[in-house]
Amino acid sequence: MFDALQYEFMRNAIACGLLTSIICGIMGTLVVVNRIVFLSGGIAHAAYGGIGLAFFFRWPYLIGTLGFSFLSAMIMAAVSMKAKHRSDTIIGVIWAIGMAFGTILIDLTPGYNADLMSYLFGSILTVPRFDLYIMLGIAILISVIVTFFYNDLLAISYDEEFARIRGIPVVPIYFMMIGMLALTIVMVIQAVGLLLVIALLTIPPFILEKYAKSLVQMMVGSSLLGMIFTLIGLGLSYRFNLTSGACIIMVAGGFFFVFLLFEQVFIYLQQNRS
Repeated sequence: MFDALQYEFMRNAIACGLLTSIICGIMGTLVVVNRIVFLSGGIAHAAYGGIGLAFFFRWPYLIGTLGFSFLSAMIMAAVSMKAKHRSDTIIGVIWAIGMAFGTILIDLTPGYNADLMSYLFGSILTVPRFDLYIMLGIAILISVIVTFFYNDLLAISYDEEFARIRGIPVVPIYFMMIGMLALTIVMVIQAVGLLLVIALLTIPPFILEKYAKSLVQMMVGSSLLGMIFTLIGLGLSYRFNLTSGACIIMVAGGFFFVFLLFEQVFIYLQQNRS
């Protein structure tokens, strides 16, 4: 693995993976504690419509994808707030329309789109240095916003009614959180791809949820765990010449199932002792 550091693309990939881990550790924690994994999946798949727009109009990836994803995320957030009993159905419809819209636009785009697969499965080895600066800026921005609104996010995450009684503007805070989530998903798609983004957002926080004593501990622990998954996954992909994004997620998935196994064994032993 260390000999790979002589290559700039590998150094960029590691930097991208570490920044992705920080972003996902923070936002993934909010996704897990607020139980909005399905909404996150809706945003991720609707983002394909933005990818189609970027391809069709020859726009930069971030302009087309972020704009479409942000709009879709705001619609999903409104639906989840106003019609909770039917939100999963409506989010599923938006999810499907976004995918179909993107596919049609890509079909209508002249020429062969050689980079299309990278959006589905990630292209962390080809992330340019300029995008790393953007990711760094986003990581700082999200960290500052979460720090500033930490108590408000904590309140709406665990007790929305209590947050309203305290006078916290629940709706604006919730929309802000979903907007940050859309921004996170658009950036993470570059690293691990559309099909794998939810795993990186949810697996580290899920593992840490029962052991972290506070929301901030869960965010920090999830970020560190994501860094471990990323470094191991990149090492395996370099050693065996495999797709990097898929390797990172397989490592995370492996840890996830090992964690579940040990948890069940521990519960079984505790029950037998009593």
